[in-house]
Amino acid sequence: MRICVTGGAGFVASHLCERLLSEGHEVIAVDNYVTGAKRNVATFLDNPRFTLIEADVSKELPVEGKLDRVFHMASPASPIDYVELPFATLHAGSDATELALERCVTDGARFFLASTSEVYGDPAVHPQVESYWGNVNPIGPRSVYDEAKRYAEALTMAYQRYKGVETRIIRIFNTYGPRMRPNDGRVVPAFCGQALEGKPLTVFGDGTQTRSFCYVSDLVDGIIRLMESDLGTPCNVGNPSERTMLELAAHINEYTGNQAGIIHKPLPKDDPTRRKPDISLARERLGWEPKIEFADGMARTVEYFREVLAK
Repeated sequence: MRICVTGGAGFVASHLCERLLSEGHEVIAVDNYVTGAKRNVATFLDNPRFTLIEADVSKELPVEGKLDRVFHMASPASPIDYVELPFATLHAGSDATELALERCVTDGARFFLASTSEVYGDPAVHPQVESYWGNVNPIGPRSVYDEAKRYAEALTMAYQRYKGVETRIIRIFNTYGPRMRPNDGRVVPAFCGQALEGKPLTVFGDGTQTRSFCYVSDLVDGIIRLMESDLGTPCNVGNPSERTMLELAAHINEYTGNQAGIIHKPLPKDDPTRRKPDISLARERLGWEPKIEFADGMARTVEYFREVLAK
């Protein structure tokens, strides 16, 4: 197939491009490098079936020729980004989503929206199931991301209902692995960087808040399974193994041999206290569940950051 991946030089999207190329597809990645980087796609830049286009997909989607699939992966997606790139984040969920959907109307292509567990906000339902409507602060510091994704989901469903576009929506939970930005503000890069530099790990709040970490190759497998399924409603894809921040910090300190321990800082406003996906739908409809063990995936991730810091 001929496939467009918006935000294709980003962390998750670059792994998706690599997987699609390995399956024989033609892949056109579009990125403005606000949070993505050419180094993420460096190993397959010479592949004749891969094209990298620099453009802001909230303004244009300059891809010539008919497309079969559009994966809309473009968006800033970390706490630092929400503060530094609020309008780019909002436009990625609104304008860029609409442009990509319109292209699917024109080409008869299937559309895929990379949404997020953040649509659940600080959830009052645990674990989070797709039927839960969420507990989101619509004007808080995280709202530019949370509400952009919620709007993108609404827009996607409108195009499905009223314009006949085949659409798929994934709600991604915390993902980790190589190609994450070292300074993107998310907990795994932060902990890895601090541990490898022999610094104490910064734990916000009392450290009992939880996240569920899915290795990137497992996520990409879920993305492709969902796109090629017949499931037209949102689907959680993430690892249901829940860990506290204190457990994560202890694991990384032990693996790296870091003796500096941890320090505590106040919990940021609207930071979710619990996060765990119910993946019953993904198991039933996609035949998907994570395969990479936490210790294995985290070892690969730490070694990636070790190489990045060495450079």
